[in-house]
Amino acid sequence: MNYRHAFHAANFADLVKHAGLLRLLAELTKGGSPPLTVIDTHAGRGLYDLAGAESRKSGEADAGVVQLMRAKDAPSDFGSLVRTVAALNAGGEVRRYPGSPWLIAESLRPGDRYVACELRQDEHEALRVAMRGRANVRTLNADGYAAAVSECPARGRVLALIDPPFEQPGDYGRIVETLAALRRKNRTAQALVWLPIKDLETLDSFLRDLEDEVAAPMLVAEARVKPLSDPMKMNGCALVLVDGPDLAAPLAAICGWVAQALGSGGAAKVYRLSPQ
Repeated sequence: MNYRHAFHAANFADLVKHAGLLRLLAELTKGGSPPLTVIDTHAGRGLYDLAGAESRKSGEADAGVVQLMRAKDAPSDFGSLVRTVAALNAGGEVRRYPGSPWLIAESLRPGDRYVACELRQDEHEALRVAMRGRANVRTLNADGYAAAVSECPARGRVLALIDPPFEQPGDYGRIVETLAALRRKNRTAQALVWLPIKDLETLDSFLRDLEDEVAAPMLVAEARVKPLSDPMKMNGCALVLVDGPDLAAPLAAICGWVAQALGSGGAAKVYRLSPQ
C-alpha cells in the first residue's frame, strides 16, 4: 500500500475518531470494570511529526488540530484529546500529534491489554519504538483483519478499533467479515469503526451489509465537512459503534462541532441501526 497517514494526521477526521475513541475508552475503563483487551487493526506509527515534510505538504493538521487547540467553543468531549496534545507539546506550538496507539496506551489500566497491528514494515518499526517500555502493549507486523480475530479472546471484554486507509476496494467487505467473525468468537466483543464519507451510496451499502451480518445494536455518527457533491473527495467521516455504551450525545457534540467549525456547508447526525 502507498498510503501514509502522516499526510493526513491531525486532520478533521482524526479529531472525530480520536475524540470519540477517548470518550469510549473512558466509559469502558471507569470504576472497577473488568479488564479490557483492545485490538487496533490499522495502528499506524503511533506518534506523528506535524513539522515533517509530509504533514506540511498536505496542511491538513493546520485545518484540524491547530484549529481545535485555538478554539474557545469546542465541547468538553474534546477535553481528553486537547489535554493529551497539549502535554505532548509542552503547552506550546503543536508539532506532535498522538495516533490511536498512543491514546489507547495512555488510557488503559495496568490490567488491560492492547494489541496494535500494522502491516507496513517501516510504520510498524516506528510503532514498536513509540510503544517501547509499555508492559501491557504488543505490536504486530501483520494483517490487522486476520490478527483481530486470532488475537480476540473467546471470553472477556474486547474492543476492536478498525480504521483502514481504504486503499483496497475490498476493505468494506473485510470490515463486515471481521466484525462477524469477532462476534462469533466472542459474543460480547465491541467495536469502533471509522469510515470516510465520499458518497452516500457507498456508506449506505456498507451499513446495510453490516446490519445483515452482525447481530448487535449499532450507533452511527456522521461528520460531513462539505456537501457530498464530489465522490472522489473525502467529504466527511463516520464512526460506527458496535454494541457499545450509549454515546449518542457526546458523538453528536463532537461531530457537530467539527462540521460547523471546520467545515463549509456540512452537517452532522447520529442515528441507530438495528440488526436484521
